[in-house]
Amino acid sequence: MMIIIGHPDVPFDPFYYVEEIDDIPRTPPNCTLWLGPFKETKTLAKHCDENRLPYAVMVANIKEALLANALHAHYILSDLKLAETLQKIADTYLFDAKILVPVNDENEMEQAAKLGIDGAIFQNAITLPE
Repeated sequence: MMIIIGHPDVPFDPFYYVEEIDDIPRTPPNCTLWLGPFKETKTLAKHCDENRLPYAVMVANIKEALLANALHAHYILSDLKLAETLQKIADTYLFDAKILVPVNDENEMEQAAKLGIDGAIFQNAITLPE
């Protein structure tokens, strides 16, 4: 089953954006933390891994995806082109992380499905701090 997060017709639990460790206590219990680009948030990803906190990151290349999976990211986001490659790697190495493609509309979601990507996430699925 394809994961669809943020579509108005499908119930979903939003991701909560955090910039630093001190932001985590202000998020709901058992939520998925959105860290942003992996390259800039490695320390935060390590903290989430050590404390078994579910989190998602955006990656720019295969190396970052491998590291994010090794640090037990729940979701790894990337653009569609990279996601196609990452999905093959994730399937080969049985990643625990799910590969998601950020989408703006249902047509982009359909493209991801045709490529066998684990899921799609709409922008409104990420709750930013107030």
